Amino acid sequence: MESFSLILAIVVVTALAFDFTNGFHDTANAMATTISTGALKPKVAVAMSAVLNLVGAFLSVEVANTISKGLVDETGIRPEVIFAALVGAILWNLLTWLVGLPSSSSHALMGGLIGAAIASAGVGAVHGDVLVTKVLLPAIAAPLVAGIAAMLGARLTYRLGRKADGKAAAKGYRTGQIASAGLVSLAHGTNDAQKTMGIITLALVAGGSLAPDSDPPLWVILSAGIAIALGTYLGGWRIIRTMGKGLTDLQPQQGFAAQTSAATVILASSHLGFSLSTTHSVSGAVMGAGLGRKGGVVRWSTATRMFVAWGLTLPAAALVAAIAEWVCGLGDWGTALVAVFLIASSAAIWKLSRREVVDHTNVIDTDEPEQSGVVTQAMAAVTPPPAGVTEEPAAAVAAASESKAPSATTTV
Repeated sequence: MESFSLILAIVVVTALAFDFTNGFHDTANAMATTISTGALKPKVAVAMSAVLNLVGAFLSVEVANTISKGLVDETGIRPEVIFAALVGAILWNLLTWLVGLPSSSSHALMGGLIGAAIASAGVGAVHGDVLVTKVLLPAIAAPLVAGIAAMLGARLTYRLGRKADGKAAAKGYRTGQIASAGLVSLAHGTNDAQKTMGIITLALVAGGSLAPDSDPPLWVILSAGIAIALGTYLGGWRIIRTMGKGLTDLQPQQGFAAQTSAATVILASSHLGFSLSTTHSVSGAVMGAGLGRKGGVVRWSTATRMFVAWGLTLPAAALVAAIAEWVCGLGDWGTALVAVFLIASSAAIWKLSRREVVDHTNVIDTDEPEQSGVVTQAMAAVTPPPAGVTEEPAAAVAAASESKAPSATTTV
């Protein structure tokens, strides 16, 4: 019983760590367009988003029930399986954050849970009908619906405001954008914080601390809400930069249309218990709003890389989780080894991120800061140059770098 209590505590702490990464990974969903259009200062935006994420966590438990009762067979799940699932989800979140790539924390979690469950109990442990109807179909439909709604909404706002004073209209839409960004934050807390509630509830059921089919206890709801709020406050500045400037250039009218459309889709899905990706919804809405303005463009090279990451999220997290579950199955020392690997990998990713710091002081800079090492290559692959700026040929960049080098023995 003592050993069991320890693994259950480890699972709960790891779940809250995932919730924390979910917060800073997904801040861009609510606040990237608000920050990029100047409607709110960066630090004010993330503080507002954090508070509303916490409030949203208390509004519903439908999505939490989808995770804890519907996706996998809870009677055959051990706490070690859930721990392995969280390892896969956290590492995918951190890797995509490092390169500033908007990907789905929700799908990372569900991919991890699916991979670990299959490794532990076989394919039968996963409820395929729930996976298709409440995960995969919403993943495809949400960005399309949000994108079309945002495109039509943006066109309508420009049509209705074509005779209005430009400055007054922009100011009004910035105010509306703040309200819609708050709605997205509230929706994010309602949808994403519940996923961690669901995973902790599943762990408590697996460990015998809760009866099967139980709703999340109050302390689970509160701790999940606080964890995602703290993560949100840190900002996730790398992904905010990509979402706010990398996909398209938005005016306040477009930002308002994008966020309102995304919030509507997310709140409707939460009410129905669909565990959809807020990242997919907001990204689709941003692209739709980008096309909603005459002359507006979407940077499809960035969008394509984002789509590839979306497709890889479920299988990549599932594979890592399956390997972690196999190692955990070797005994307590295997679980300890996986825990050490998670901590060491997280520390290594954080150290890499320090080579090129993105924070509230430079998140909306038009000139990209100097980058180096692995982060240089990763960020170059994700974030295109600002509109109107031509990329320098690789040879010219290399020559410029050599001319700046203080000596021939510079260490990288």
